[in-house]
Amino acid sequence: MAQKLELDLVEISPTANPPVCKITDYKKFLYELKRKQKEIKAKSAKIVVKEIRLGPNTDEHDFNFKLKHAMKFLEEGAKVKVEVLFRGRSIVYKDQGEIKLLQFASLLEDYGKVEKLPLLEGKRMIMIIAPKK
Repeated sequence: MAQKLELDLVEISPTANPPVCKITDYKKFLYELKRKQKEIKAKSAKIVVKEIRLGPNTDEHDFNFKLKHAMKFLEEGAKVKVEVLFRGRSIVYKDQGEIKLLQFASLLEDYGKVEKLPLLEGKRMIMIIAPKK
């Protein structure tokens, strides 16, 4: 039948019992398949991660300034990666860095929840906050 119509016999579902086939133009079938996959990919949610850096001795004004930015990012639906960077001998103040991150998280409770608690990686202490739905 496919040869009479000068089309192709395309196997749609080989695992079905009996296998499902369709008489169609194979190139058109591939084109539509790619288009559907591209459409699905476009509709999928893209996760954006915004980064905010602090120091262990960050002043209150700077802290509040960065806090406002984090609130804005979380309202937009982006995750926020808060990082305390220890330079030189400031690594001695690990506890101050952790306190800053926990304080940051407690002030952002209304906007997001902590996804990853403060963790020291080398000279950085990182915490990730995800937006509330």
